[in-house]
Amino acid sequence: MTRPVSSADWWRDAVIYQIYPRSFADGDGDGVGDLAGVRSRLPYLASLGVDALWFTPWYASPLADGGYDVADYRAIDPAFGDLAAAEELITEAAALGIRTIVDVVPNHVSDQHAWFQAALAAGPGSPERERFWFRPGRGEHGELPPTDWVSSFSGGTWTRTANPDGTPGEWYLHLFAPQQPDLNWTHPDVWREHEAVLRFWFDRGVAGIRIDSATMPVKDPGFPEVAESAGHPFVDRDEVHEIYRRWRAVADSYAEPRVLIGEVWLADQQRFARYLRPDEMHTAFNFDFMTRPWEAAALRTSIDSTLDAHRPVGAPATWVLANHDVTRPATRYGRQDSSFGFEARRFGIATDLAQGTRRARAAALLTGALPGSLYVYQGDELGLPEVEDLPLDVLQDPMFFRSDGVDPGRDGCRVPLPWTPGGSAFGFSPQGTDPAPWLPQPAGWGEYSVQRQEDDPGSMLSLYRALLSLRPRGAEFSWLDLGADVLAFRRGADFVCVVNLGSSPVPLPPHTEVLLASSEVRAGHLSPDAAAWLRG
Repeated sequence: MTRPVSSADWWRDAVIYQIYPRSFADGDGDGVGDLAGVRSRLPYLASLGVDALWFTPWYASPLADGGYDVADYRAIDPAFGDLAAAEELITEAAALGIRTIVDVVPNHVSDQHAWFQAALAAGPGSPERERFWFRPGRGEHGELPPTDWVSSFSGGTWTRTANPDGTPGEWYLHLFAPQQPDLNWTHPDVWREHEAVLRFWFDRGVAGIRIDSATMPVKDPGFPEVAESAGHPFVDRDEVHEIYRRWRAVADSYAEPRVLIGEVWLADQQRFARYLRPDEMHTAFNFDFMTRPWEAAALRTSIDSTLDAHRPVGAPATWVLANHDVTRPATRYGRQDSSFGFEARRFGIATDLAQGTRRARAAALLTGALPGSLYVYQGDELGLPEVEDLPLDVLQDPMFFRSDGVDPGRDGCRVPLPWTPGGSAFGFSPQGTDPAPWLPQPAGWGEYSVQRQEDDPGSMLSLYRALLSLRPRGAEFSWLDLGADVLAFRRGADFVCVVNLGSSPVPLPPHTEVLLASSEVRAGHLSPDAAAWLRG
């Protein structure tokens, strides 16, 4: 199966599949996913019907934060392969009509990055330290951190260094883990290096970049406390937009312009839309929709506000149900509180997996029918649940450790995929090998496998293949009124999506054909927690 890749605005309604390389497929039999594994599964991705693959960081990294602590942007981590393997993957995917998107992390690097190691060695007042935020501490002996800012991973945002003689030294800023020192975006080296990294990957055929923590690179140099700052001292500062204007110029310099996609967590939709002005990013993730509960009014409000915010800047919306940071939909939608928030993620929250799966199927049809681009996180097309009973001694996410074990972290949505009902790690690793996968898979994981679902017309995989083939693209959007617990809308002249979020069956509007439904349509009625696509 091949599709053309020539359209310059392909990204406006694309289906983009997110790959977390450690957990997608293991090609060399060591229990860790790699680029060889992805290459072996490209036919599967083509048959699924995706337009692009977004890879979370595949660069050289100590993996203190799943690869988001980058040590070298120009090298592939040996666990995944090498630069030649990445180039071959990009080429082979393109031959199947699939583009490649890679992550870039402007806020920070690894503490093993050559720049940071040089900064530690050079000492206070050195030019090497000016690429980062080194500061003396407060208190009589500098024993207190420069600010009381709180990390996105819980705890403080400053770590103290040691001088060559062993005495306590300066502190350095890290908005995430201590192994992720923040870069100083007032330094010209930081600008030059990142623009060079963009060109490095664009020259190798990468179609775009996803920008991690895109609101956070610029800091108030006065380092005020959050409550004392005009605006926010390190989130969504006005100066950050000049970074992305420069990056957009780099992206637009190619014969087929490259695409910038932002991770923009902002509640203010107008501030969010500023990142999507014509000379900045092309698209940004719509986290508001992803975090809403399974309630008609909440979801409709999010859809309306999303479309309203994007309209003035002419950018397409994005729709996403999950990613490598978020509790999987099949689990989340089965909870009494079906919304998502990092601060509410805890151990032991009850879930009704059957209900959650019904809702995840309906949500897939809802997001697939909305105007804009659609993101699918690996394994959601299989209906995988969150793995919530991982042994504590295998957990690796810094969110678990820095919260003193209160937050279970993100490992539960990163468990290696099942490809076969049995075999080596349920087909995650090659037959003939018997490695322990880097995170253990549940005993029943094979029931969700690709092989088990491929020939089942009622499976989640079959549903996703159908919806990705049939989803409307480019057609106008308008709401239909079918009741307070129903979301219904038209795309173009003859496509209607109906989602029943209530507790009773609802009659479908007049139609000539049921194109696709998340559960059986009986006597012209749609069951609770179900969705249908209609013609007419």
